[in-house]
Amino acid sequence: MTLTKQDFSAGLPPPSELGIAGMDSSRGKEKSVLESLTGGDPFGSVEPVKKPSGRLIMHSMAMLGREFCYAVEAAFVTPVLLSVGLPKGLYSLVWLISPILGFVLQPVVGSASDHCTSGWGKRRPYILALGFLMLLGMALYLNGDMMVSALIPERGKQRTWAIVITMLGVVLFDFAADFIDGPIKAYLFDVCSHQDKEKGLHYHALLTGLGGALGYLTGAMDWGNSVLGRFLGSEFQVMFIIAALVFLICLTVHLCSIPEAPLKDDNTETKLLLKVDGSSKYGSIESVNNGYLKPKYAEKRTLSELGKSTETPQTQVQTRMTVKCLLKALLSMPSHYRCLCVSHLVGWTAFLSNMLFFTDFMGQIVYHGNPYAPHNSTAYLTYERGVEIGCWGMCINAISSSLYSYLQKALLPYIGLKGLYFIGYLLFGIGTGFIGLFPKVYSTLALCSLFGVMSSTLYTVPFNLIAEYHREEESQKEQNGGEAEAPGRGKGIDCAALTCMVQLAQIVVGVGLGFLVSAAGSVIVVVICASAVALTGCCFVAFFVRYVD
Repeated sequence: MTLTKQDFSAGLPPPSELGIAGMDSSRGKEKSVLESLTGGDPFGSVEPVKKPSGRLIMHSMAMLGREFCYAVEAAFVTPVLLSVGLPKGLYSLVWLISPILGFVLQPVVGSASDHCTSGWGKRRPYILALGFLMLLGMALYLNGDMMVSALIPERGKQRTWAIVITMLGVVLFDFAADFIDGPIKAYLFDVCSHQDKEKGLHYHALLTGLGGALGYLTGAMDWGNSVLGRFLGSEFQVMFIIAALVFLICLTVHLCSIPEAPLKDDNTETKLLLKVDGSSKYGSIESVNNGYLKPKYAEKRTLSELGKSTETPQTQVQTRMTVKCLLKALLSMPSHYRCLCVSHLVGWTAFLSNMLFFTDFMGQIVYHGNPYAPHNSTAYLTYERGVEIGCWGMCINAISSSLYSYLQKALLPYIGLKGLYFIGYLLFGIGTGFIGLFPKVYSTLALCSLFGVMSSTLYTVPFNLIAEYHREEESQKEQNGGEAEAPGRGKGIDCAALTCMVQLAQIVVGVGLGFLVSAAGSVIVVVICASAVALTGCCFVAFFVRYVD
């Protein structure tokens, strides 16, 4: 049987169907890849799939490593600074440089990460860079004296350079360790569903407390007289090796926890559409969207006849922010975001006021020691004993924070975020008030457990509220036909603005409490002020912070 040309043509589908089928096939492959990363339809606002608890724990490992290194710094930074001969006038400078830099630069980096087009994702490149800066800062302040002694033979210059290198290391470490929290939280918000965000934040608080407890316990050991201490030279080098290994392992696990889909750069992508008229629309596609971050994102069409790009009327172009645009975005953020930032600032001001002076309070007020007495005197040795017991109180705080973060999950369905927020501030205010009024050893150590309640609250509830606000905005966006959010604001900049309040609290504490202690003549005023600020925060979180039903 002989087939004519007409018969053969009739047996094939029309060319337009072939073209559409081919295009649909390629689109299907691309869509399936993105679905595997985002857990849903990449061309719409779809909630990501539920993540296994193991992945969320892996994601939280960065907080364990970060807090471990923080505890090492808290235990060793004062002895290190004293050992290199840092003048007393420079102490406030060391503690103020880092929060000032963080307060100014954190929103800029948060906004930049919202627009990062790295193939590795938006947040992980920044987390890796900040992790490297943490290790570099820790290496400088724990090994600076040894490095200077090895590189500079002149004894006259060794002391000056040791002070410079050690100060640089402390500032660099504090800057990176404070900074890294924002991208870690934004990374969690990007890749998780709403339920997983809440669970992930609880795991963050749990491992933060565990990391702090392990760090304080490790720092309390006598490494100087150990075999490793004699081999490496001093306990500072031993602690650097241990802390660096713990942090590197935790950071690696964190970066490999949950895949991030990269943000496509529209300027480097050309979407070719062949335009023909009438019934012969061969290979045409009605729309091409990059919907991973924004549904109905900017659509660019290259016309074969005209060789130029056009944009749909609904196009919303996301551009990189200048500092001017950034400040405008921060000032124009919704009022409930600003109230949340103020409550976070109040909470951290109260918490840091107590924590930064707690060991000194234990040595001077509880144990009646004198830090300015001769080092071989009973008064000074008594003060040192109080500081050691104060470190155990900090360890109790870390363990309590870890346990309470687990208890929060059980309390949340009954009292909600408002109840958790209020209770955290209230218990801390009452606990610090009793410590200031009745400074006894055992009662003070017992009340240190309430510090952990506040710590866990500050690490979880405000970020849970941010997640609730984002969820509400996404729901409203869907109801309004997928309109884009306010230009310049993203999850990265919102998390960064909240984290900035920690740096601002450090600035307030560093500048204000020194004058307060000098005026009162006793560090007991610090504990009383921390209690008053926390109780004021109770009223603020009850009446001014907005909670999503």
